[in-house]
Formats: sequence, structure tokens, C-alpha cells
Amino acid sequence: MSLGIRKDDNVYVMTGKEKGKKGRVLTVNRSKGSVLIEKLNIIKKHMKPNKKYAQGGIIEKEAPVHISNVMLVCSKCGKQTRVGVVVAEGNARHRICKKCKEVID
Repeated sequence: MSLGIRKDDNVYVMTGKEKGKKGRVLTVNRSKGSVLIEKLNIIKKHMKPNKKYAQGGIIEKEAPVHISNVMLVCSKCGKQTRVGVVVAEGNARHRICKKCKEVID
């Protein structure tokens, strides 16, 4: 399943409590269809002390956002857009911006 959004892409959140904000994708979970966006959808998690969190306490971290609730932001035109795929010579596939028709990567 090709989702069109990859790690380090800039995305725009369309729905939810973070609606209208932009951020960078940290991870993409294809099996669950979710993405982690840097400094967005912050939750507070109560953690016991362990090796990673020696003190424990209340930790703030990013929660996943469903991939259907985000759109890719084109680096060329700067607008949120749908992602298209074009096949170039040698069967190479490239993502394109549906608005300005530029190759994203």
C-alpha cells in the first residue's frame, strides 16, 4: 500500500485538535496507517523509572495521527496537495505535486 507520505516530509494537519498546523514527519507506520509529526499531538504519559527515564514521572511525547488526516506540503509551491505518481524512464517511480506538477523527490 503506497501512502504517498514518507519520513522527513512536511505535512499539513487537516482535522483534529491540531488542525491547520504544519510539521515534519518523524515516523510512518504503514500497518496502522499513522504518522508521528514533530512537536504536534503532544500527550502526557505517566512513566515508571526505567533505564531510559531514570527519574520517571510525567513524560510529554508525540502521539500518532492517522495518515488520512494529513496532506503533504509541496516544497516547490508551498501548498498542501495530493500526491501523484509518475513512472519515468527505467521504471523509476517519482511522487509529484498534483497542483504544480513538480517532482517532489
